[in-house]
Amino acid sequence: MSLKNINIYFAASIRGGRDFAPEYQKLITELNKYGKVLTEHIANNTLLAQEAHLSDEQIHDRDLQWLRESDVVVAEVTQISMGVGYELATALFLNIPVLCLFNNSQGRKLSAMIKGQTKFTHKNYVSLNEAFAAIEHFFAAYFLKQSQNSIVNNKNN
Repeated sequence: MSLKNINIYFAASIRGGRDFAPEYQKLITELNKYGKVLTEHIANNTLLAQEAHLSDEQIHDRDLQWLRESDVVVAEVTQISMGVGYELATALFLNIPVLCLFNNSQGRKLSAMIKGQTKFTHKNYVSLNEAFAAIEHFFAAYFLKQSQNSIVNNKNN
């Protein structure tokens, strides 16, 4: 699997609050180095207005389809969001690797339901450079695992 063939689902708060929206664009730009971000629209400042013509059911079904098509999920989980929690639970059910990024510079606490899920990779960050390093490390581990799985599969065939 090459970089260009990786589908990335970026999850972040939309209706739960847009406090970190400026960071979302920078994170998405970084993620584009590793594959195709299916949810680039999350960084758009006019997202709520753009999606006003869509029903909640249409948004749910579209996003769930993108999630099913994803190889990995990267979630910015600093801003509390029920939707992101739902997406993370779905990714867990679908056995999709997840990186949770949490900006701990403002004294917030990450939900125990997210932090306590040991199948997720959790990384705290203060600066975006720390978040970028966490992304790089996550994808290095992901690609290493994919390579190892490919070797095992080739030996078994």
